[in-house]
Amino acid sequence: MLGKGRRMQKAIGFISTRFAGTDGVSLESAKWAQVLWQDRYVSHWYSGLSDRAESISNCVPEAYFGHPEVVWLNERIWGQTRRSPLVSRRLREMAEYLKSTLYHFVQEFGIEVLVPENALTIPMHLPLGIAITEFLAETGMPAIAHHHDFYWERTRFTINAVQDYLDMAFPPRLPNLAHTVINAAAQQQLSLRKGVGSLLIPNVFDFDSPPPPPDDYSSDLRSDLGLAEEDIFILQPTRIVPRKGIEHAIKLVSMLEDPRCKLVISHDAGDEGFEYKHMLQELAREEGVELRFIGDRVSEVRQYDSEGRKLYTLWDLYPHADLVTYPSTYEGFGNALLEAIYFKKPVVVNRYSIFIEDIEPKGFRFPLIDGFITREVKRQVERLLLEDDYRSQMVEHNYKVARLYYAYPVLRRSLRTLLTGLTGWSN
Repeated sequence: MLGKGRRMQKAIGFISTRFAGTDGVSLESAKWAQVLWQDRYVSHWYSGLSDRAESISNCVPEAYFGHPEVVWLNERIWGQTRRSPLVSRRLREMAEYLKSTLYHFVQEFGIEVLVPENALTIPMHLPLGIAITEFLAETGMPAIAHHHDFYWERTRFTINAVQDYLDMAFPPRLPNLAHTVINAAAQQQLSLRKGVGSLLIPNVFDFDSPPPPPDDYSSDLRSDLGLAEEDIFILQPTRIVPRKGIEHAIKLVSMLEDPRCKLVISHDAGDEGFEYKHMLQELAREEGVELRFIGDRVSEVRQYDSEGRKLYTLWDLYPHADLVTYPSTYEGFGNALLEAIYFKKPVVVNRYSIFIEDIEPKGFRFPLIDGFITREVKRQVERLLLEDDYRSQMVEHNYKVARLYYAYPVLRRSLRTLLTGLTGWSN
């Protein structure tokens, strides 16, 4: 009991393959937990890989999408249209085992509401999705599915031998399961494909608590990364994958024709091969752009590497950047865009589809790329780099708009509505 006149704490259980690092699921689930805590809900965590405290978590290695058994299954169900009886049996056996661990998780922590985080959305771990679906069907426990990336949005899941399970569990249609999505296009497709309604809850930031200034650890970041005092630090805060459109950032820097401009890419390649990185290197050479890859200097936590060099977090980089480029051709929402706004940095944005439908109508001010760099974009960027008043007015305006549409109170209102509808609890 929290005290006289105050209700008992309720336990919420988050479920995913991984709660670790800086991926969208890990970051957004932590924000949900923070907002729920402010309403006196206690969050617990079930996953296969976790950086959450052990005292409030169940880490089941078989729930991780990188587990050898899951890798073995994925090699035999994607890219083909038939599966063997052995694959079917091992799918079922693993799902049954994971379902038993879910029962244990719920019992151990007294969970009253579950929040599957993308685990019923993208089938990187098919047995886990089946296990969650059957658990919810058997128990009737109220749950909120937080959908980030649906399988029909990824071409690698188009050809498969498990359409029966995708229809059943990604996501399921259950009376005790509410659905949330992060963009309007997903909301429309979920309704068309599955016949279920959903609540649109965008990604959020704590815009009521501005970020602190650089501290002693990151105060020398620019020089430590080899940037001179007069250099213009242009940050591309993404992984090196084709949908990030980094070639547009290279073209922009080339058009600026200023040798002080250094394009710095925060993360490395690898997820989808290295061909794209090699193409970017060649393009930068042709365009005369100094391109810096600092993926080996960026970590999920501050630490020192084996050579004694500082490793910085992504949030250490933003305060030192003069400009942020965000030329993505596709995003489920755009966390890096909100981060740049949060740190009051000017951003160059490509008009990807979700931006056009969900974000642009809110009234932000950015230099906008519409598939290619124009002289007008170049002119606006030059003003942002050279005119302090122009830059300050733009970033302050964007911060105010983001605080209105993408701050924690927006999330809090949505979660209160969902929980009241599912459970009858009042806040």
